Amino acid sequence: MFQPLGFEQHSVITSLGKMVYYTAAGSPWQQNLTTKNEQKTLVFLHGFGGGSSAYEWSKVYPAFAAEYRVIAPDLLGWGRSEHPARNYKVEDYLITIREFFEQTCTEPVTAIASSLTAAFTIRVAIEHPDLFKSLILTTPAGLSDFGEDYSRSFFAQLVSVPFIDRLLYSTGVATVAGIRSFLEQRQFAQPNRVYQEIVDAYLQSAQQPNAEYAALSFVRGDLCFDLSLYIQQLITPTAIIWGRKSEFTGPQIGRRLTEMNPQAIRFFQQLEDVGLTPQLELPAVTIGLIRQFLPLLD
Repeated sequence: MFQPLGFEQHSVITSLGKMVYYTAAGSPWQQNLTTKNEQKTLVFLHGFGGGSSAYEWSKVYPAFAAEYRVIAPDLLGWGRSEHPARNYKVEDYLITIREFFEQTCTEPVTAIASSLTAAFTIRVAIEHPDLFKSLILTTPAGLSDFGEDYSRSFFAQLVSVPFIDRLLYSTGVATVAGIRSFLEQRQFAQPNRVYQEIVDAYLQSAQQPNAEYAALSFVRGDLCFDLSLYIQQLITPTAIIWGRKSEFTGPQIGRRLTEMNPQAIRFFQQLEDVGLTPQLELPAVTIGLIRQFLPLLD
């Protein structure tokens, strides 16, 4: 897998398997151990899709390594973490995300999360507000928000057919052409922003043994839910970043969610000409916004 200079791989054991994470531990970061122990923690959580992993934030989180303790996990079923052969459910990720924070963080932290994982993080923060100081989220959506049930879509129904699901994954997702096509046509607003390293990183993750289980659970809609049913319970100070050209959930969803809880969701920033993952498409802009939001949310 791809990991930035000075970052090392560590792991924790959750109730459903081992979760790998990356943290700054070598040169040129954090030479002074005393300073390291006093640093506040930022946790970067990637979203879901064929080949997703902590790589999704790898162009962003090194920018904070000199000032913060940075942690970026591969969620269960993705990247280098364990890939249990199971049909994943929402509760699996609510549990393992909570367990990850409990095992790696000793005080409330800022979570920076993407897409469906950002929606999961909101639910974890609702149930365990003591774990979080603030949330900075890109395109947080349950993908069935405001009654729009993704699992009833034609593609979700198609992927629910046995044998067809594995065939679609092996021929249409876990290939160079499949990864590049999805990134260029669905995930990014501008195809020319997709370069070979991104394709290679996603492909390597997508071709891990049993990687299809989590990916197919996602595509079938098993992990989707209506975030609007929960958002009013959030009390953690939150900022949201949303690409206007997000293919699956447009910014109107984000604005509706924000309007339901303006006490907690203090900032909503729409980015023009950006798709689902601004952290990969425009990492410098994403870094700037995170730096802007961190003191404001404190």
